[in-house]
Amino acid sequence: MKIAVAGIGGVGGYLAGMLGRKFPHLTLGARGARGQSLREKGLILHSGNDGEIIVHPEQVCTLEEMGRQAVLFLCVKNYSLEETCAQLKHAVSEDTILVPVMNGVDCGDRVRAYLDKGIVLDALIYIVTFAAPDYSITQQGDIVDLHVGTKAGDARSRAAVRVVDDVLRLAGVRHAADENIELEIWRKYILNCAYNVETAYYNTTIGPLREDPGKAKEYEDLIDEACAVARAKGIAVTQAHRDYIIDKFYHGYGYDASSSLQRDVSAGRRCELDTFSGYLVREARRLGVPAPVSEKMYEGLQKVCR
Repeated sequence: MKIAVAGIGGVGGYLAGMLGRKFPHLTLGARGARGQSLREKGLILHSGNDGEIIVHPEQVCTLEEMGRQAVLFLCVKNYSLEETCAQLKHAVSEDTILVPVMNGVDCGDRVRAYLDKGIVLDALIYIVTFAAPDYSITQQGDIVDLHVGTKAGDARSRAAVRVVDDVLRLAGVRHAADENIELEIWRKYILNCAYNVETAYYNTTIGPLREDPGKAKEYEDLIDEACAVARAKGIAVTQAHRDYIIDKFYHGYGYDASSSLQRDVSAGRRCELDTFSGYLVREARRLGVPAPVSEKMYEGLQKVCR
């Protein structure tokens, strides 16, 4: 089976390392110095969950050079998704299974819109990973939880979920195949609408937000606003789901826990503000759902985000 990963950052690098142990026909999409490092040294994964892993993929190439694939994992930033799909069109057949493992709630829908072929699934992952300057990948702690499914009800899509389920099981990736993947995606998105947005807005970690009653209240408001938007869209978010996310804020994160959005904003890098905040604010306005705290932080972050 020909399997490829596009986007060899933290998430893509982790999946590539795990897949490379079991699947010899693995292609990684990378260019420049990263691509050269992968060709010369292989992919190096330091995993708190799975140990030290070095794999040598069958091919490292640019997306434009990639051949036809059976399964293609898309692990790029949201702002690069359209360009990535354009570069990969030639690598996608009618039967190629595409699995966008990215932030946000509409990645699968966008891939379906950008490509006119292939079987597009829906996915999310809970994981703490990052790429080091030497292009090695670090996965911290023992939290790895990938969910895959399909919003489509057709037999072809359900069969594709079973294929990816088998691939991930053989690769040793902790995962679940979910019947209601849209709910699972929104549960993570609601968490990130507070976690990423408020840490970036105040340019701090979780600890100081918990210690400040006003900021802690804003965190809860961000979660409640995101829950209200989800319910207005027909997503079956329950009070128990909301309470679980709140409990993680107060009891589940380390004092120095930061977010990808906060790190990108602090470093002056291009960031996924539109994914974590812009989409929610636009949907709230469209649906007539009040979201004053989300709007305040989105407007503030627009002034400092690239």
